[in-house]
Amino acid sequence: MSTKDYLEKDYYAVLGVPKSATADEIKKAYRKLARQYHPDTNQGDTAKEKKFKEVSEAYDVLSDSKRRKEYDEARTLFGSGVGGQRPGGGGGGFPFDFGDLFGGTGQQTSGQGAGDRFSDLFGGLFNRGGTTRPGTATRPRRGQDIESEVTLSFTEAAEGTTVSLRLTSSAACTACSGTGAKAGTTPRVCPTCEGTGAASRNLGNFAFSEPCRDCKGRGLLVDDPCPVCEGNGRAKSTRTIQARIPAGVADGQRVRLKAKGAPGENGGPSGDLYIVTHVKPHTVFGRSGDNLTVTVPVTFSEAALGAEIKVPTLKGLPVTLRIPSGTPNGRTFRIRGRGVTRKDGTKGDLLASVEVMVPKTLDDKSRELLTEFNTATAAEDPRADLILRARSE
Repeated sequence: MSTKDYLEKDYYAVLGVPKSATADEIKKAYRKLARQYHPDTNQGDTAKEKKFKEVSEAYDVLSDSKRRKEYDEARTLFGSGVGGQRPGGGGGGFPFDFGDLFGGTGQQTSGQGAGDRFSDLFGGLFNRGGTTRPGTATRPRRGQDIESEVTLSFTEAAEGTTVSLRLTSSAACTACSGTGAKAGTTPRVCPTCEGTGAASRNLGNFAFSEPCRDCKGRGLLVDDPCPVCEGNGRAKSTRTIQARIPAGVADGQRVRLKAKGAPGENGGPSGDLYIVTHVKPHTVFGRSGDNLTVTVPVTFSEAALGAEIKVPTLKGLPVTLRIPSGTPNGRTFRIRGRGVTRKDGTKGDLLASVEVMVPKTLDDKSRELLTEFNTATAAEDPRADLILRARSE
């Protein structure tokens, strides 16, 4: 894909967010669209698969603050016109070759020239394949990034797990070994671009360097195409991998596995695999950052007199917690080292909140004893201070 193609893409419009959108707004918009267009839920729908790729490409740039800044600067520079005035005055632009500009091949007087600056800017931003200058068609190209989703149990997310993922991506065609030519034949050098994969197209005062239309940027022509990939040299490849999900992932988190994406071309490195995690809720435990939370019921007498109670832990034996006498309803106790595993191997804490249970039914003896207790403590009105403060306002 040429630089011109990249500059014409409005990643903000793809995600449906304004240019001023925050990182959280961008992430929220991406997650909504990714679920809507994900290939796993739209099998056989090529239009939605294409849309999913566009959404992923847009998020890949806008979610990275550095690449987003470079992208915004690139569009600002291109949109405002880089031709400028003719030297010595006079209106209108002057002719130049965008291939020279982006490739840094033009002459410069001192310091870093305009071509180098643009090359640095666009090279750092659009490094996902494609070619914008002659001689790059057969160079190694990085494989595409792949995104997948996985649903984990609460325990798997907290402790880490290994999942089996079935991935579909573009890879070198096995029938022709990526040449695009039918077995027993070989491609020939494209006479139009002489094997460079790039050609210049004049647009008035401008000349764009873009992928050769005849060979589509490959630098080679196939006279007898491979029947499997139809001469493209790339084909859909399905593989199953074992992916390690680190401990402590949260719901909606995007996990990056380096070099687990689509294979590269011409010996280039593989892309990355991004896994969006969905975590099922637990019936007993909750989560607050690296800490686990649990609500433990206690009786009225345990809260009033104090007691030793058993508290459950995640994937472990219960621990004994000593609650003091006069413990109020809702008080939270911290149990060290029983929470979520962190990146450094340490663990968060377990936050146990007590819930005083009131009996729904009482037998005669229990009612008699509570009546005596109520009489003995009648002088203590727990609402007296509340009423006084209400009147003082």
